[in-house]
Amino acid sequence: MNFYTIGVYNSSAEDFFWKLIENNIDTFVDIRQRRGVRGAQYAFVNSNKLQTKLQELNINYEHVIDLAPTKEIRQLQKDADAMAGDQKRSRKQLGKIFTIAYKNRVLQKYNFDQFIDKLDEIGANNVVLFCVEEEPEACHRSIVGSKLNQLGFQISHL
Repeated sequence: MNFYTIGVYNSSAEDFFWKLIENNIDTFVDIRQRRGVRGAQYAFVNSNKLQTKLQELNINYEHVIDLAPTKEIRQLQKDADAMAGDQKRSRKQLGKIFTIAYKNRVLQKYNFDQFIDKLDEIGANNVVLFCVEEEPEACHRSIVGSKLNQLGFQISHL
């Protein structure tokens, strides 16, 4: 099983979906808590539109909310961004406080064996983890990717 990550900021719908097609993605794992993005520019990744397009492309859609940061953990990053003068859409890296909180409160509790088993059951070969930030290091998907790497899986960022 191959794992990838993808964000949407600074991508057009055409570029975003082309990356999925080009990498033979067969399973799309949405790890957002809230499955919408404000504004028309990224409306194509709002849950209903996204699922419809993925279905057209024969790509399985899974929402794994248990890998999403909680509202409280997201607030820690918002506070760090405000102190650094960063905006979510241009952030290049997650803050240490967010990373520690996410690992302790979310990642440690998550059952990766069950996750892998479920992906095996549905026949997943090329799996992409999705959240919105452009840079993987600016998003919790990089932390999930690191954990999967520790479990022996290769991770590529699209």
